[in-house]
Amino acid sequence: MSMPVFRGDPVAARPGRAPWGRRLHGPDRRAVLAGLGAALIARPAQAATEIQLWHAMAGELGRQIESIVAAFNAEQSELRVVPVFKGSYTETVTAAIFAVRTRTHPAIVQVNEIGTATMMAAKGAIYPVHELMAAAGERFDAGAILPAVSGFYSDTAGNLLSYPFNASTPILYYNRTLFRAVGLDDKAPRTWPEVEEAARRLRQAGVPCGFSTHWPSWVNVENFSAFHNLPIATRANGLLGPDAELTLNNPVLVRHVAALAEWQKTRLFAYGGRGTKAEPMLHAGECGIFLGSSGLVADIRAKARFEVGYGMLPYWPDVPGAPQNSMIGGASLWVLRNRPEAEYRGAARLFAYLARPEVQARWHQATGYLPLTRAAWEHSRAQGFYERNPGAAIAIEQITLHPPTDNSRAVRLGSFILVRDVIEEELELAFAGKATAGEALDAAVRRGNDLLRQFERASR
Repeated sequence: MSMPVFRGDPVAARPGRAPWGRRLHGPDRRAVLAGLGAALIARPAQAATEIQLWHAMAGELGRQIESIVAAFNAEQSELRVVPVFKGSYTETVTAAIFAVRTRTHPAIVQVNEIGTATMMAAKGAIYPVHELMAAAGERFDAGAILPAVSGFYSDTAGNLLSYPFNASTPILYYNRTLFRAVGLDDKAPRTWPEVEEAARRLRQAGVPCGFSTHWPSWVNVENFSAFHNLPIATRANGLLGPDAELTLNNPVLVRHVAALAEWQKTRLFAYGGRGTKAEPMLHAGECGIFLGSSGLVADIRAKARFEVGYGMLPYWPDVPGAPQNSMIGGASLWVLRNRPEAEYRGAARLFAYLARPEVQARWHQATGYLPLTRAAWEHSRAQGFYERNPGAAIAIEQITLHPPTDNSRAVRLGSFILVRDVIEEELELAFAGKATAGEALDAAVRRGNDLLRQFERASR
């Protein structure tokens, strides 16, 4: 929350009275009044409208947000967007919810993609972006956003509810240096049997681990399912309503989790933990293959001491419809109600600015996140970015591999942060040999559905 700006002591500013209270007469009084008049003429007509943007990006990504906002602020003088780092995604959303209750909230808050259903349920608290842009009269073509991105943040009529900001999708990274050293072809494995074979060769050569992954549910459940055109829940993965039920315990996903658990025994697969905990294994060269966010590209280039190769997610070749397309992760910018109209006009101008192809391209190239529009991709291509950076286009090719289906468009389930925790708890039991893959996924469905029903009741 911004602190109030005090514009001077009211007694001292009163004409005809000195700052210490002595009444002025004659020439002294005329001099003070003349000086006051000159000061008023010199003052700007109106201070810039401040718009707070609460976000969850630390480190280099936080610096990139500050850079892109600074460029917007420098382009005009009426508005000043202030980016404020509030911690993790969960901490940022929690802070925003508390601030709404106390009327100290920002105009814009960054929320990760799995928080979409929760934000949609707070109907009175959010200002849908499609309404915001129309009210402000800003030119904005939501249809230009890639369908695999816009689908996550739109209602069933296709109206954009929040502004997609940082979008990523998991891809395959491999250590080209290690691949050549152990006699593997210098190309990315395309299928899961090829991953298994490459991992086995790496382990036989003494490499500590064949492959690993971060964000276990996002990569090996949610995107695995999308890439194989399988639902993880009914009702189009929740897009058609809050009464969806999980379908994780299907034969294909059970087989995949069983394979991971079996490979874990010999470290063909090495489970590295939740979130981003496994990433150092790739940076250190401990694992020859890694499945992770396309948003890691810049970080991996900076930290890896080997040649990096890139590929699409692997798939089981005997599953009909695979490969389909992957889904995005990341976050979007939500606008909150009960802020001054001037802030809303400013938020709309910011979004229109962020949608420019050259701005999108700059963000994409600096961070590794996806360009949100084909125009931004074309802008980057024309600049020679993909020629200079092999692999940078893999993520775009993967999410546009085929038009999204109900199974591969998005996941919109209530309390999905908690549901994802449940899925990962059960995966860990399977990887540790404490439950079979079927038992683990049955439990994830049962426990996850309980959370979905609680959310459904609370959102009525």
